[in-house]
Amino acid sequence: MAKLHIFDMDGTLLAGSACLELSRRAGYLDDVEEMEERWGRGEIGHVEFYELLLPLWAELGEEDIEEVFAGVPWLDGIEEVWRDIDARGERSAVITLSPQFFADKLRRLGLHEAYGAEVPAGGEVVAERVLTPESKVYIASEVLERLGLGSDDTVAYGDSSSDVPLFEILANTVSVNGSESLAAHAAVAYRGRDLREAYALGRALLEPEAEPQLLAPARRQELRGSGR
Repeated sequence: MAKLHIFDMDGTLLAGSACLELSRRAGYLDDVEEMEERWGRGEIGHVEFYELLLPLWAELGEEDIEEVFAGVPWLDGIEEVWRDIDARGERSAVITLSPQFFADKLRRLGLHEAYGAEVPAGGEVVAERVLTPESKVYIASEVLERLGLGSDDTVAYGDSSSDVPLFEILANTVSVNGSESLAAHAAVAYRGRDLREAYALGRALLEPEAEPQLLAPARRQELRGSGR
């Protein structure tokens, strides 16, 4: 039976956030760090955040965005994980509050579907195209319906409070370097720098009787050495 793997992006697939890395490139890192803190405290909303942010990116071109994408600290093993999902006839999706134009670039690494805020750098904000944590539930539900899958066929990987609404409706959930606010909602937790390890935990939730098949090389060596 087909399965769906849903990944958050910021803090889950990469250490940090796409918005901060793009803002670093634009020369406004300090300003946007302060904005993200206010956003996290609920002092500004999701739409207002992008209304303040996008003008700061007005000078960013496609070359800048490409270089930021190539240079951010991605977790190890992302391509291998998505290749494995594809080889099994399963689906991978990223749902992020960060810009769609950044998430879309993950498709070249083997991702099947990407969903993010439809906001152009330097452009105007359309409120309906900005995602919220609750949007993750709506999008996931639409994808599941389209694929003819149920919640038991799905595993979600996330790291922060923005993933809580999705984690609340799914049984198979993996906290990846997650915050305390997410811990109570996650079935299992992973800390480290290799997505293959987090994915092995996700597979174990979907197929509790199956032997894990995709582990990071260092972890495979550790298991061999322990005799397990």
